[in-house]
Amino acid sequence: MATLYTHKESNIRKTWLLMTVFFIVVILIGWGVSYYFDSPLLLYVAVGIAIVMNVTSYWFSDKLVVKMTGAQEVPDSGEGAQLHNIVENLAITAGLPKPKIYIVNDSAPNAFATGRDPEHAVVAVTTGLLQILDRTELEGVLAHELSHIGNRDMLVSTVAVVLVGFVAIIADIFLRTAHMGSFGGDNRDNRAAGLFLIFAIVAAILAPIAAQLIQLAISRKREFLADASGALLTRYPEGLASALQKIAGHSRPMQRANHATAHLFIANPFAGKDLRSSITRLFMTHPPMEERVAALLGRQN
Repeated sequence: MATLYTHKESNIRKTWLLMTVFFIVVILIGWGVSYYFDSPLLLYVAVGIAIVMNVTSYWFSDKLVVKMTGAQEVPDSGEGAQLHNIVENLAITAGLPKPKIYIVNDSAPNAFATGRDPEHAVVAVTTGLLQILDRTELEGVLAHELSHIGNRDMLVSTVAVVLVGFVAIIADIFLRTAHMGSFGGDNRDNRAAGLFLIFAIVAAILAPIAAQLIQLAISRKREFLADASGALLTRYPEGLASALQKIAGHSRPMQRANHATAHLFIANPFAGKDLRSSITRLFMTHPPMEERVAALLGRQN
């Protein structure tokens, strides 16, 4: 049976693997650019960028995501007291430190968790979520997010936001500079120049697709696991199931919906768009809500 910590070690290994692959990919791109422009300095720059981005994505992942979503920290007094109380009780039950609590001023109901480890974790909810859910449903959603923290899958997801997106930017820069010509020296020969230009074009096209596929691989399984773990934490799967049904019934997308962070949320922040076509469903960052509700309630499709 899945528990809060079922895949903790696996997700930690995935994070280090992702960071290692990113480091290698950026160095390879840097080598290709330095060879194309006959400028070894560019390889050193690529190595430096890879190191800086790895460190940034790991140590400052929570701050980056909070900034991208426009979230604000919730005070533990006044209207925020109940939210702090629910999170604190669930964290004690889960054996986790109490995470920082943020709120996103958005009428679309949603929530996410981020951070490099339980000691530096963030849980955020939207104002819309607080408006439509009762306490039991809210506990289910927050238990779901705490499950991401306990399972450490929010780390690999957050790192993916930074690293995979940066690879796409590097590939695009390579494409543009290769098209414009040399700035570091004469091209080796026309054949080599042509090969590297083809490589740049392929990389620029495939990088965004690779980013999407990595996010999909990370996101769909983790949502089912967090649903199951959250239900185990509250001992009341009906609460989370009811919350998911209410969230699914909301047709308005989030104001600051972002493809880079979409897979971090409990529900697709682009809700309201047509998701019925097979191609669109293939590239969804979340499993269909009806399947998640059915799994929580033990129904057979």
